[in-house]
Amino acid sequence: MKRIFWLFPLMLLFYCSNVDLSENNITSAQKATPQDQVAEIFNLKQVPIITVEVSLDQWNKILTNYDLNPANDKKVVSKFTFSVGGRTTVIDSVGLRLKGNTSRRRPEGDTGLLHDAVNPDWHHCHFGLDFSKYRNGQNFKGLDKLNLKWFKDDAAYCREIYSYDLFRRFGCIAPAASYCRLYIKVQGDAQPAYYGVYAMVENIDEVFIAKNKTKWGDGVGFLWKGGWSGSNNANFVSTESIGVEDVNINPALSAYYAYDLKTRKSELASAKTELLQFISDLNTRTGADFENWIAQKMDVPLFLKTYAVNVAVGMWDDYWVNGNNFYFYFSPNGKAYFIPYDYDNTLGTSQIVANSGTQNPLSWGNMSQRPLITKVLAIPQYQQLYKSYLTELVNANKDYFHVNKSMPRIQSWQNMILPYVNNDTGEDMLIEDKPASWGNQPNYRLLSGNPFGGNIGPANFFSSKRTSFNWP
Repeated sequence: MKRIFWLFPLMLLFYCSNVDLSENNITSAQKATPQDQVAEIFNLKQVPIITVEVSLDQWNKILTNYDLNPANDKKVVSKFTFSVGGRTTVIDSVGLRLKGNTSRRRPEGDTGLLHDAVNPDWHHCHFGLDFSKYRNGQNFKGLDKLNLKWFKDDAAYCREIYSYDLFRRFGCIAPAASYCRLYIKVQGDAQPAYYGVYAMVENIDEVFIAKNKTKWGDGVGFLWKGGWSGSNNANFVSTESIGVEDVNINPALSAYYAYDLKTRKSELASAKTELLQFISDLNTRTGADFENWIAQKMDVPLFLKTYAVNVAVGMWDDYWVNGNNFYFYFSPNGKAYFIPYDYDNTLGTSQIVANSGTQNPLSWGNMSQRPLITKVLAIPQYQQLYKSYLTELVNANKDYFHVNKSMPRIQSWQNMILPYVNNDTGEDMLIEDKPASWGNQPNYRLLSGNPFGGNIGPANFFSSKRTSFNWP
């Protein structure tokens, strides 16, 4: 007995040195800068393990809520564990919900079925974690929320990771993203379900705004998410669909908006006034008046740099083409900022545009109903700046978009995650170099292929894209 009591303090010391029971109590985490904390989580040289533990009752609530309204945003209580490099962080009372628009799925079984502990039928789906939902101020290394995305329609397991990484390499404001291995543990089951390799994506919210204050200053302004609602989209022309979304269990009582306010929601009237004035000025000002106004109202070089990356990676489900998938932030400093979002359908997965690898970067999308980009590019100095950013992206001497830089980067990621791809859903079990099957250009490849644009045999997307930048 004496020997056991003598060992117990050492065992406790070892356990505590490797497990953070509450992220908010870690002195080193408090001292680390927001950028350090983001880099610690989103590290593209490692594949941490995330385990989300849910009671049987709470898991069944996710399933039944999905059946009532698949788009619902209701959260259930869970426990979150993050393990990497010999250290483990455990956070209790974390909000868990399903995410996604057209990609949202039931995480287990068919409609009407509850959890089956003996013969479960797991499905890949997107999840969202909210660390402060049930405990005010609780966070994970400074993050209030974290998004976990399966690689839907991306057999290469890299498109969204690559795009966000390129944005950040090029000095744009964009979410951080990296890989993880995801386990879902329903309490009472013999073992957790392994959902496979997932993308961890930083949430765009008040915390994101604070982490990027060097770009736009202190304080929290009005953040809008732009997308589709019915027949309305966020094109900065129409003003018929502006508000705060409320998606609940009853679809008939849910409210959706093309411009969805994400911060300071109680101040919708003021936020709407600011947005409407911006849209009015954008559409009515012309000539030198417009040029002076847009220079004061936006960081135009940063906007064009961001759009150069957007077009380079072939993002067609974006503002310019589809009036979709972006955030727009009105900072207290008086300027507005464009923030890219949702980049899984890129790098050769082509749709709506005829060919995302060869489409002219100067006429990427709708040329009459997208004034935020078309009126800016109509100004010669800004068009030239946009071209210079595209040219810089494909510079062989810089580690951006050039084929000789991009291929090794993707290959290294695939080699890293390959041992972990097999999973308990039985879905997406292979890493393959091909675009989504529903795209209009099935010939694109990322790690092989010729430079001829997808119409002549297997074509390399990076090389093909470079050929579309044809200007003096």
